[in-house]
Amino acid sequence: MENITTALTYHDRTKHRLQRYAASLGYMDWDTQPDPFRTYEGSKKIALAHTNLTPPYHLLFDQGALPAAPLCLESVSQLLRYSLGLAAWKSVGDSSWALRCNASSGNLQPSECYLLLPPIGGISTQTSLCHYAPKEHALEVLCEYDSPLPNTQIVLLLSSVLWREAWKYGERSWRYCQLDAGHAAAAVRISAATLGWESCLVRFDTGSAAVALGLNDPSRFAPMENESVDLALLISPEPIGDAPFHLPFPPSPPSYPANILSPSHHEWPILPIIDEATQGMYPQTAPLSLSRTLPDPSKSAGEIILKRRSAQMMDGSGISEMHFRRILDASLFLPETADVHFILFVHRVEGLKKGLYCYVRATEELENIRTATDPDFLWKDFGKGLYLLKEGEYQGAAQKVSCNQEIAREGAFSFGMLCRFASVLEERGAIGYKNLYHQCGMVGQLLYLEATSLGLSATGIGCFLDDEVHTLLGLKNQYYQSLYHFTVGRAIVDTRLTTLPPY
Repeated sequence: MENITTALTYHDRTKHRLQRYAASLGYMDWDTQPDPFRTYEGSKKIALAHTNLTPPYHLLFDQGALPAAPLCLESVSQLLRYSLGLAAWKSVGDSSWALRCNASSGNLQPSECYLLLPPIGGISTQTSLCHYAPKEHALEVLCEYDSPLPNTQIVLLLSSVLWREAWKYGERSWRYCQLDAGHAAAAVRISAATLGWESCLVRFDTGSAAVALGLNDPSRFAPMENESVDLALLISPEPIGDAPFHLPFPPSPPSYPANILSPSHHEWPILPIIDEATQGMYPQTAPLSLSRTLPDPSKSAGEIILKRRSAQMMDGSGISEMHFRRILDASLFLPETADVHFILFVHRVEGLKKGLYCYVRATEELENIRTATDPDFLWKDFGKGLYLLKEGEYQGAAQKVSCNQEIAREGAFSFGMLCRFASVLEERGAIGYKNLYHQCGMVGQLLYLEATSLGLSATGIGCFLDDEVHTLLGLKNQYYQSLYHFTVGRAIVDTRLTTLPPY
């Protein structure tokens, strides 16, 4: 119960409000900007291959449509290349920075990836624990050992360097790290689908994983640059099934030291408190009850993945209802995201009236959401989980609640991800709070990709006025909370920037 109280206290403390935003430095301390690339000094480096051969994007959502690729060095290379690898380099003047396939708040990239791999030619004759180095597209082998890991299974773990986000976002940064972990997880699962592989979230103890991976060892990391374990994925070219699974961790943690990311740091005492409170047994969630339709034939998955961008400005144009529905439908691909629903500000969607809508992604939640929100809402049924709550112009409201960001106004539509909140913490403990952000991030990555496949753009919005949204909806308690915002439309491209190949 104490950990749940800590989570609730942190959530309230880090809300943005009209009178004040959540605590941060309020300026960019460029002298301490963290290095976005983690490396381990002395570890064996294995260069990974680059491939441009990926199936059409729409086939990823048709279970059984793609034959399973064999588990080998080349397929591991493709898995990582199109999930956590670089998508491009951007430059202007003397400055350059990398973009990755997985979306990240402020492009700060707190997520790190570790893999438990069975014996694979070109990597190891034993089970190996490896760290993925996206800058070089390489594996860093941290240890090799004997284990019962099946030859057809990979375990991929994601962790966060909290400091990378705290450098800019202060106390609210823990939220963004969890959203980024969700984005990264969905990116991995989409990439696994390009290989015809199955994937699922693993139930495991995050604290034990941190010890086994040596991520809490102060001798390996600079102060405040250690990593927090977020989630784990089981990936396989064979059917995974429902059998219990135990992570085959190495008998002793690796000892290679990590590179120093910043010369100095600003401490935010609340971050280790919320991080510790939300460790534990990662929860299993109920599956979605709505079914999605298959998208139309499309470009190659790799092309779409590498083109995904976070728009900085939108041009204020509209989109068709078909594209709007396709984007909503895409959010249903990952079944473990049933706690997330959308409150939509529809600005310019052909065939739909302007107004406030709700997209109920799990049908059994409809009556609960109706009961919790404003009793004057219409709840006019537009089919497939979409309901009109109130007709009218909501461009100004969308901009206001999104920290006055015009992009929420100039998109064709924007929305908040409304989540079951208090009941999730009661059911799953404080780690359920972390899982809700992971769900939102996974949904966000799917929406990014679907928008890109349609020639549209999207942007995740982490800066929003939490309780202003809740007041707009008539919410009186914490049964539901809005945890992530998003906007979709057509981007205005900044022609001052030069795009360079990722590798």
